[in-house]
Amino acid sequence: MEDPAGRVHYQQLLLWEQSLESEEEEEEFSKPLVPDPWKPQDSSGSWKEAGTRPGAWPQLVVALLLLAVGFSLATWQLHTRGSSTGTLGPVAPPPSGHSHRPGVYHHGAVISPAATCSHLGQELLVAGGNVVDAGVGAALCLAVVHPHATGLGAMFWGLFHNSSSGNSTALTSGPAQSLVPGQGLPLALPALHLLHTRFGRLPWPRLLAGPTALAREGFLVDTPLAQALAAHGTKGLCPLLCHTDGTPLGPGDRATNPKLAAVLRKAALTPAPDFAWNALLSLLAKDLGLEGPSAEPVPTLEPALKLPLAQGILFTTPSPSAGPELLALLQAALQSKGPSSDPCPPPLPAPETPVSSVLATVDSSGSVLLLVSSLNSSFGSRHLSPSTGVLLSNLVAKSEISTWACPLILRGSPDDTEADVLGLVASGTPAVTRVTTHALLSHLARPQTQAKHQHQHQHEHQHQAQQGPTESPSVCGQGTVLQVAAHAEHAHVSGVPNGCCPYQGF
Repeated sequence: MEDPAGRVHYQQLLLWEQSLESEEEEEEFSKPLVPDPWKPQDSSGSWKEAGTRPGAWPQLVVALLLLAVGFSLATWQLHTRGSSTGTLGPVAPPPSGHSHRPGVYHHGAVISPAATCSHLGQELLVAGGNVVDAGVGAALCLAVVHPHATGLGAMFWGLFHNSSSGNSTALTSGPAQSLVPGQGLPLALPALHLLHTRFGRLPWPRLLAGPTALAREGFLVDTPLAQALAAHGTKGLCPLLCHTDGTPLGPGDRATNPKLAAVLRKAALTPAPDFAWNALLSLLAKDLGLEGPSAEPVPTLEPALKLPLAQGILFTTPSPSAGPELLALLQAALQSKGPSSDPCPPPLPAPETPVSSVLATVDSSGSVLLLVSSLNSSFGSRHLSPSTGVLLSNLVAKSEISTWACPLILRGSPDDTEADVLGLVASGTPAVTRVTTHALLSHLARPQTQAKHQHQHQHEHQHQAQQGPTESPSVCGQGTVLQVAAHAEHAHVSGVPNGCCPYQGF
């Protein structure tokens, strides 16, 4: 359902829906492994009221202990799932035993470069949030735990497809602007808040609660951050990411950013987001010895670029992103009648490869959010603001931002109300448009006849849900490609290279 403001609303979904299970599965898994201690049993071997037979109280104590142990194990599993640095599979299967292969979920899913942030996004979905809530929350989480690639100082591009309206909307932070020479204006907060205000559902403070706690209480350095520190050193990054002797933190070390936590907390408590952003700028101006910043942020939401094709409609972000270049490459490749050329020729040499961060969220109805952000180079300008804990980017007016921003969504035929939706977003290479083109062409080239036949029977339907479009897309060169899809009433997520990006769903 979509209200006049354009927000997408969902009913809060249960983790298990009885209608999804076959009668055979229901019968097979109907008997619990451990009897319910709160359910009255028959007189042959169960409890009655505690005062009716000797030994009832000891049995009650044992049952309570079993429940406590079960709860502790469940809490431990959730904790380890959120802190693991490897690819996360599905959440625990529903009580009936109905489950899918990793990356396939009944309701929604999040995929990002950090396990903690994918888990946080999933929590927002389970709490009743939509894909925008989950994506914005995960992006703010990444701003804390992946300061080498993104942050509050980063620029953002986004692409949101609304399954209720069938429309796609592009988010841009606006033109790159300089706070001081070589250091970009931080635009993440106003850009993400604008996206949430228009399309989100949960309260804004709810999205900031998790990232604020991570910055205040600490987060574990994961492999991508540790590798960036090892490769680029800690100049300008101490004490945030250093030991007391100046050496970089390694995998599993704990980092805190209390100043950033204070900024996020103020952003959550301030009624008007402009006040929070102005407060951040005032602190940055004080750190940099400025009288006061004169530039104003201009994040925008505008209709996405689209290209109608026989296979459906393609959506991407407008200029100055690489979206127009992406559509031109795809149109030429799809309309070519001769032998297709290699969609992944060697990239042109670049003085420095831009560093970007990507994430994606999807629900089973076909709503998709793709977000890509960048500080330009690893750790941006390497200027850590002592008053805010923010690393400023070195994205300025002459930066080549078109090399890292071109999210893509393919929606099936608009005449089909249950059409599949596919989202692709790539990072980590100067040839992002070629990588995305190659991934989409690989998807379109796969035979579609098997998918059509699999609608004929319930067993085949379940098999389709397990073997849907999340087969790993092809990727050329170095980089990361995230693929999300709504297919056969399920949400699908995957990433290339395999294991690059943890995912969570329900």
